[in-house]
Amino acid sequence: MGYPMAGHLSKQNNCDLFIFNRTTQVVDKWLNKYKGHKFDFNKLPRFKFDGLILCLKDDASIIDLLIKNKLFKCLKNNSFIIDHSTTSLELVNLITSNNEIVKRKISFFDSPVSGGEAGAIKGSLSVMIGGPDKKLSIVKKLIDPYSKTIVKIGPNGHGQLTKMVNQICIAGLIQGLSEAIALGKTSNLNMTKVFSAISNGAAQSWQMDNRFNTMVNNQFDFGFAVDLMIKDLKIALEQSKSNELNLTISKSVLKKYQLLSSTNSGNLDTSSLVKLFDV
Repeated sequence: MGYPMAGHLSKQNNCDLFIFNRTTQVVDKWLNKYKGHKFDFNKLPRFKFDGLILCLKDDASIIDLLIKNKLFKCLKNNSFIIDHSTTSLELVNLITSNNEIVKRKISFFDSPVSGGEAGAIKGSLSVMIGGPDKKLSIVKKLIDPYSKTIVKIGPNGHGQLTKMVNQICIAGLIQGLSEAIALGKTSNLNMTKVFSAISNGAAQSWQMDNRFNTMVNNQFDFGFAVDLMIKDLKIALEQSKSNELNLTISKSVLKKYQLLSSTNSGNLDTSSLVKLFDV
């Protein structure tokens, strides 16, 4: 998702971008398409940026780059970090309590996104922000090119908590769609007509609008993978323990996704949950 998001940023006249990916070929491909520069870790002390935007797959990746390899060293004092990754609250606390980050007054914004790869390409992501009010107006203006909605939820951690709510909603919706499609197909219904009949009623959702027909046709190549949802649901369920909640549906869906992953389907889109019905 970071690839098209950075592409949108590159089209802004007042944004001078330096790009990094752990796979060099991805950077080269991006630079052949968009305007920017290659970031070189070997020249880390020479860089002094106004801000840093992260979009990585998990806590470990962020800790490795930002903390262990001291990527924050490339930032000016009183600068900012925007993290669009989906992470744990522990990761947020680790960053916001880092002595050097605090000492240099670097503002951190946990800013996970929703909308998938399609939303990143279209520039229509929903961004949920946790962090300070300081520099918030700058952050909103910067990320606007790839965002449809930007909402400051509350202090640090509230962005990630909101993303947990988001993922729980998605998981339940996809399970419901899977069961509904299984019933419709095994009843020999015309599923195109079924969609026309129900998609503008109470059953309507983003998942139905964008995934119903592809699920019916066994198409599962849309970017946000099963293995990523497994990671996200584990984070949400771990938080639910702290809140003394028993989220039975989320636990059930997590087990189903883990079953899919064990059958070499971990890279398929999350809508592939319907595959377990074999219809």
